[in-house]
Amino acid sequence: MLEQFQAYINRYHLIAEDEKVILALSGGIDSMVLMDLLLKAKVEFVAAHCNFHLRGEESNGDDWFVRKFAEKRGIQCFVKHFETEKYATNHGISIEMAARDLRYGWFEQLRQELGYDKIAVAHHADDQAETFFINLLRGAGLNGLKGMKPHNGVIIRPLLWASREQIRKYAVENHIVWREDHTNVESVYLRNRIRNQLLPVFDELQPEARQGLYKSLGHLSAENELYRALLKEKLAQIVERDGEIQRLPYSKIIKAEVPEPVEGPTYSFQLLFEWLRQYGFNTDQCHFIFDAIGTGVGNQYCSTTHRLVIGRDELQLFEIKEDSNDEIQIEIGEEKILSPVHLCFSKLEKTPDFVIDKSPIIAQLDFDKLKFPLTLRRWRHGDRFHPFGMKGSKLLSDFFVDQKFSEYQKQNVWLLVSADDDILWVVGYRIDDHFKIGNDTKTVFECRWNRP
Repeated sequence: MLEQFQAYINRYHLIAEDEKVILALSGGIDSMVLMDLLLKAKVEFVAAHCNFHLRGEESNGDDWFVRKFAEKRGIQCFVKHFETEKYATNHGISIEMAARDLRYGWFEQLRQELGYDKIAVAHHADDQAETFFINLLRGAGLNGLKGMKPHNGVIIRPLLWASREQIRKYAVENHIVWREDHTNVESVYLRNRIRNQLLPVFDELQPEARQGLYKSLGHLSAENELYRALLKEKLAQIVERDGEIQRLPYSKIIKAEVPEPVEGPTYSFQLLFEWLRQYGFNTDQCHFIFDAIGTGVGNQYCSTTHRLVIGRDELQLFEIKEDSNDEIQIEIGEEKILSPVHLCFSKLEKTPDFVIDKSPIIAQLDFDKLKFPLTLRRWRHGDRFHPFGMKGSKLLSDFFVDQKFSEYQKQNVWLLVSADDDILWVVGYRIDDHFKIGNDTKTVFECRWNRP
């Protein structure tokens, strides 16, 4: 087994000769076997144990066992205690997910503190099979069904090739001691039910059933790699970038060249989904977006990081800024101040030789007509102002149409408004005619937009 272990490491370049490793050591049979193999392969490593306090004294027993074993073998061991149930409750996630977040977060923190290279975890081939069925039941696509990789960034899985049976046989033959987790035989969690109830039935279907499953998972992984590479090329051809905006013209997705015998709508939706999923949009949102193409102009859909807007002939995607919904109040003094949207303010005396600056990035207003404090805010439906040079008022939405604003521009424009919410300036575009400088103006309030 040691030869297979070293061959697998070399095949996937998991551990270079001079790299140092953190071993996730639970005390169970899998991680104890992995530790034995690392020792025999002469890999430099330290152990890291998580006490999640989920099994009472058993958790403390694992803690004591790992510490004593590492001490006996001269292995440096780090132990971290977590309030896992509290973390799960506070974050609204399952206990399993909480434990995963906590352990990998701490492993990475420890790796950086120690200056180590890799984090080794003891996932094996049967874990792959269980993960496959978990994701299958959850409706996963190719990316979810392919299973875990031998390496994912700094996370490495040197035992991913070995079955649970191989690992147990090696442990017995090499007199390796380990701690049994009684919850592994309890069919409480979905993974345990698959392990204890589904896979035994699967084994009865035909001889070597699991070996066939392992091979299929390998094929899925390879096919997924090819799919991702081709998808990246395709998206680069159809998604246009304009500064911070990404645009997907309808003509490039609805009328995309569809390879036979794939049906058009399915092919087009998959392209849309693969584009948006990387920005946090889920499957349901993508279905809503796809159905709204051409009919839901102005509709918006948000992930935690991005906003997508349905345009007349394209989809527009842009990142949500941290201050995108903030209203920023500005107290104006004698000195220039810099606001969070790169505005610089100052008061100027209107002298006889004063010349009005007509640049769209500068607004010069009659100071005595203003009501303070002023506020910077985003536009709202129903906003109306009197564009400079016009006699009547205009809906801001109509002004945007006249100026041929993109959806991105509309969502990112700032308004400078007075204390009674009169729009003074559509920042960077037009001031309100009521607040312009006139013959009677004595003091000029100047706003300058320093484009980021």
